[in-house]
Amino acid sequence: MNQNFRAERGYALELDRLDPLATFRDLFVIEDPDLIYMDGNSLGRLPLAALERVNSVVSNEWGNVLIRSWNQGWWEAPARIGEKIATLVGASTGQIIVCDSVSVNLFKLTMAALTLRSKRSKIITDSLNFPSDLYVLQGCVDLLGNKHAITRIGSLDDDVTPDLDSLYDAIDEDTAFVTLSHVLFKSGYLYDMAAITQKTHQMGALVIWDLCHSVGALPIELDACQVDFALGCTYKYLNGGPGSPAFIYSNKNLHENFSSPIWGWWGQRSPFSFDLDYVPNPGMQRFLTGSQPILSMLSLEAALDPLMQAGIQNLREKSMQLSEYFIKLSDSILTPLGFRLGSPRNSSLRGSHISLRHPEGYRINRVLIDKLNVIPDFREPDNIRYGLAPIYTSFTDVWEAVERTRQAVANKIYEEIPQDRLIVT
Repeated sequence: MNQNFRAERGYALELDRLDPLATFRDLFVIEDPDLIYMDGNSLGRLPLAALERVNSVVSNEWGNVLIRSWNQGWWEAPARIGEKIATLVGASTGQIIVCDSVSVNLFKLTMAALTLRSKRSKIITDSLNFPSDLYVLQGCVDLLGNKHAITRIGSLDDDVTPDLDSLYDAIDEDTAFVTLSHVLFKSGYLYDMAAITQKTHQMGALVIWDLCHSVGALPIELDACQVDFALGCTYKYLNGGPGSPAFIYSNKNLHENFSSPIWGWWGQRSPFSFDLDYVPNPGMQRFLTGSQPILSMLSLEAALDPLMQAGIQNLREKSMQLSEYFIKLSDSILTPLGFRLGSPRNSSLRGSHISLRHPEGYRINRVLIDKLNVIPDFREPDNIRYGLAPIYTSFTDVWEAVERTRQAVANKIYEEIPQDRLIVT
C-alpha cells in the first residue's frame, strides 16, 4: 500500500481503477452490487463459467448423453481436474487427485502415514488447527487402539501466532508425522511450509499440510518444499461451490509404498473386471473410493479457469494489497471503537483473510449480515473474519465493509441482535 493512503471512499475507487485484476470480477455472478461479500474464505462466489458448465452437464450430458458420458470425460475427471489444481500448488503431474471430502481424505492420509512410519507413535499438530482435523486424528488414534499419542502445540499471543519453538522442539525421532493448516482458520497466520517440512524430514518424520485456507489465494510450492502429503477443499478460494469435492496430494516418491485405508472400486486397478479381490491402482488413483459427484466436480473444473488465467502470483499480490488496506482502515476507523487485530500484522505471515476481535463480535457480525448487507463470518470467541478473495473482491468492497462495521458499533445497531447464537456463524 503506497504512502498516499487516505481513509476516504474515493481512495478505494482510485485503487480499483489501477487494479490489473479488476475485470475478473465480471466473471462472477454478482446480482446485488450493494452486497459486500467478505466470506469467500468459507464459500466462494459463483463463477459464470461454473454456472454455464453445470447447466450444460445437466441438460446435455446427463439429459441426453446419459450414461455414455462416463466414457466421454466423466471417468477421467478426478485426475484431469487434479492436474489443474496442481498448477496452483506447485505440483508436477500425477500427484493430485480430486475426491471425497477433506475429513475423509485426512483419514486416508493419516492412516497411510502411520503405516509408512509404523514404529513411531507420535502425531504432532496444534491447538489452532481446524477442529475437524483434530477430530479425524483422534478417531484414527482410537481406531488403532490408542497406540499413538497426539501432541498439540499452543500459541503465544491469544490464538494468533503458534509457538514455533515448542513445535520444533516437539518433533523428534518418535514422530510419525506432523500435520498443520498452512493458513490458520481463525487468525490467518501463514506457516513457513518449507522450514517446517525440512525440520520434520530431519527427524525422519512425514508431513501432511491442510491447504484449505491457502489454496487459490497464495502461491504454494509442494514439490519444491518436498512435502509428503497435502489436502484441501475447493469451495473457498477455488470457488467450486458448496460441498464441492476435496483433493489429495502425494509426493511421487511415496507412490510405490503408501496404501489407502479405504478400498473402493474406483481405486481398483481394473474396476470393470469386477474381480472379487482388491488390487490397487498405481499412483494417486488408489485414493479414489466410490462414484464421484460429477455435477460438483465439473462445476469445480470450470471454476478453476479464472484463477489460472489471473495467475496465482498476481492474486497473491492483490491479496496482500487488499489486506494491508483493510488493516490501515481498521487502525484508523475501528480501533477507536474497541476492535483489535486478530491476524498477523506482517503480510508475509498472513493468508487472505483478516480477523477483527471485539467483545461483541457475534452480534456485530449478525447485524452486518442481517441489516447492513455485509457478509463476513464469526468464529469463537470474538473473531469476525473478513475473507478477501482477490479474484473478485474490490478495494471499494473493503472500504464499505469497514465503514458499515463502524456504523454497526458507532450507531449501536448491533444491540438490536439477541445474544443467542445461530447454528451456522
